[in-house]
Amino acid sequence: MKRYTLFFILGFSINLCAQMNAEVEDFKYLEDQFYLGITYNFILNKPDGVTQGNFSYGLKGGFIKDIPLNSRRNFGIGIGLGYAYNNYYTNLFVNETENGLEYIVLDSDVSYKRNKLDTHVIEMPIEFRWRTSTPSNYKFWRIYAGMKLGYVVGSRSKFVSDSAKISFNNSDISNFRYGVMLNFGYSTFNVHAYYALSNLFNDDVTTIEGDSIEFRPLRIGIIFYIL
Repeated sequence: MKRYTLFFILGFSINLCAQMNAEVEDFKYLEDQFYLGITYNFILNKPDGVTQGNFSYGLKGGFIKDIPLNSRRNFGIGIGLGYAYNNYYTNLFVNETENGLEYIVLDSDVSYKRNKLDTHVIEMPIEFRWRTSTPSNYKFWRIYAGMKLGYVVGSRSKFVSDSAKISFNNSDISNFRYGVMLNFGYSTFNVHAYYALSNLFNDDVTTIEGDSIEFRPLRIGIIFYIL
């Protein structure tokens, strides 16, 4: 009888410890995540005559630290650090001269293979997060909204035609970037949207006709979250 009583007490103690450990795990549950994304890059606020061509795209990746704000942990904020590459194909040709850079809107009868601007950016997303996740459920609905700060660490203009190939670092790009973003979806696959509140170029950049170049990128695509 004593043996059965001992087994009962031992089993009860193990079950109680398991419940306590589960509660501890629940209390410490976080949504720290790596992310990867691909977007199509629209350009808004283009000067007259400027059009987009080819496939302007962006790639991004990084890590976000999750900070829950309530006991259920379905509300929180996320602060991250990542890298993004973006390119923009247009008919706005950049010519490097002794007096600086010139911006020329190419006519439709001008033949060329490629005319683009590349940027490499270190990004810091800041998200307000709502999700339906639990400690044991890794597939859930999410709505993450906030803003993204960025600093351009490299930018290049490139033009390629049958007779010429021009490529150089573009110093007219505004280094500090910021904008608003929204990510929503279910499980790994989510829709990503970002709208820049800052001009892609420095404020004093104009075409040779005197039109201000105030490109505002709008990026729409897919973002993948990986625990």
